[in-house]
Amino acid sequence: MANSSRVAWVTGGTGGIGSAICRSLAAEGYKVVAGYHNPEKAKAWLEEQKAAGFDNIDIAGVDLVDYDACVKGVKEIEEKHGPIAVLVNCAGITRDGTMKKMSPEQWHEVIDTNLNSVFNTCRSVIESMLEQQYGRIINISSINGRKGQFGQVNYAAAKAGMHGLTMSLAQETATKGITVNTVSPGYIATDMIMNIPEKVRESIRETIPVKRYGKPEEIGRLVAYLADEESGFITGANIDINGGQFMG
Repeated sequence: MANSSRVAWVTGGTGGIGSAICRSLAAEGYKVVAGYHNPEKAKAWLEEQKAAGFDNIDIAGVDLVDYDACVKGVKEIEEKHGPIAVLVNCAGITRDGTMKKMSPEQWHEVIDTNLNSVFNTCRSVIESMLEQQYGRIINISSINGRKGQFGQVNYAAAKAGMHGLTMSLAQETATKGITVNTVSPGYIATDMIMNIPEKVRESIRETIPVKRYGKPEEIGRLVAYLADEESGFITGANIDINGGQFMG
């Protein structure tokens, strides 16, 4: 395959959306390195991918909140697999609460994990991509970074900030063979969503114009498209994938 020599690093790769992104990229021939938080779960996840026939997926534990750890992690990935050509920032957490009740810890933890980590990863790979004169950076934001969400000032701020970074870095790298784009999913049928009580889940579904949740595989296909060498005219873009729930 054309992409067989290219390495894709997917942070948060063992999560619901991250898993689908990893499989989509692996199916296109990339050597995929999935980031994780829990080592034991990650090992079991990797065995599942191998059993499904994805021998070109590996895992790497990198502390995304620590810049020096990111630099070290990227160096280790590149020593093992080769230069990173595709970076997908998919890692994220929620620590919800209204502003009135939100602690500074809740704010900083989400900003660190969901936004500062994107600086850390991009900064860690950008020099190598510039040397290669090629790269694809895809930042996974959220519908709530586009429209806001009650009880999520921290999460919405981080996800909105992610696209600001995308647009600026896209301008810096546009003549260097590097594209930078944002994908903003709506409600996707991951385990997190499917574990919500059915009555609540149905009420959410009714607010989506297409009257269904998105599939993780739909996000994976979009990311694989943006990662492709032939998608080089798309940069600095935000692509909403939310069933029509937010248009703007």
